[in-house]
Amino acid sequence: MNASSDTLPLRPLWAAGPLVTFLGYGAMELRGGADVHRRPRPLSREVAHEVLNTVLDEGITFIDTSIDYGLSEEIIGEAISGRRDEFLLATKAGCPLEHQPTAPPGLLPHDFSPEHIRRGVEQSLTRLRTDHLDLLQLHASPSPEILESQGTLDALIRLRDEGKVRAIGISSVLPHFPAHLKIKEFQAYQLPYSPFERALEPYLGIAGERSAGVIVRGGVAQGLSRPKPTAAGAEVAPSSVPLEDLSDGDTVPGFLLRLLLGNTHISSVIAGSANPDHIRSNARAVRRGPLPQDIQAEAWRRIGAAGFTAGT
Repeated sequence: MNASSDTLPLRPLWAAGPLVTFLGYGAMELRGGADVHRRPRPLSREVAHEVLNTVLDEGITFIDTSIDYGLSEEIIGEAISGRRDEFLLATKAGCPLEHQPTAPPGLLPHDFSPEHIRRGVEQSLTRLRTDHLDLLQLHASPSPEILESQGTLDALIRLRDEGKVRAIGISSVLPHFPAHLKIKEFQAYQLPYSPFERALEPYLGIAGERSAGVIVRGGVAQGLSRPKPTAAGAEVAPSSVPLEDLSDGDTVPGFLLRLLLGNTHISSVIAGSANPDHIRSNARAVRRGPLPQDIQAEAWRRIGAAGFTAGT
């Protein structure tokens, strides 16, 4: 049951697909300590279970995780597999199957062979304590050439035909995203996008025209104090952009969520947190609906004036 009588806005995860809440939950924050992950996030199981149950109690119906996220899949299975009918579940494929706490910085080696992907799906189903994944996404934006040479798409389609996976997609970035958009088998794309990271903004509408869903990661709060490159080549901290007088009582993450809610091409924004109060605050903001048109326009004007423009 929702914690509020007002429900969260719903969007189709892909054209003619199931509806999910615009506010999703990104479960990387449940990755665990240094014994399982290179970027430790120590968190007691009790708190992790409270976080996940708060997600569902707030009416959030889309949860995104990955084998790469340490203990995340295991904790989701422990905490909320008994509430499986309340949410859609997405995870990733191609990831190393064992924890990599001592691996050097940078992208972990991924394997997109059919055998490895199948082993990963079976492992994820066991850890998540479920008999199907609602969405399986290729991780780490592999090139189209890798997908073709390894028979990756055929492997994903077989898993979908077997019912282990309901839909297939990809977590994509430049330079491969334009080519990924042309692969008709992908039903959803997960992208890095925010008002302060707009490189992929020109492509959001194209995905919609393809009847594919768009899942946004990194859309709110992450790294707002760290300088980001702008169109002019300068580096500006997003937190320096004056938006407080427009917020009408929203937190910064809440305001940004409501700003993104005005984009009809976005299916869901996955916001991660290990704090139940942050989850409740985000849900409260999104229930208020999109920002008024004049506030949206002024917010985007100020963001653009600071150098954060579409395509950068």
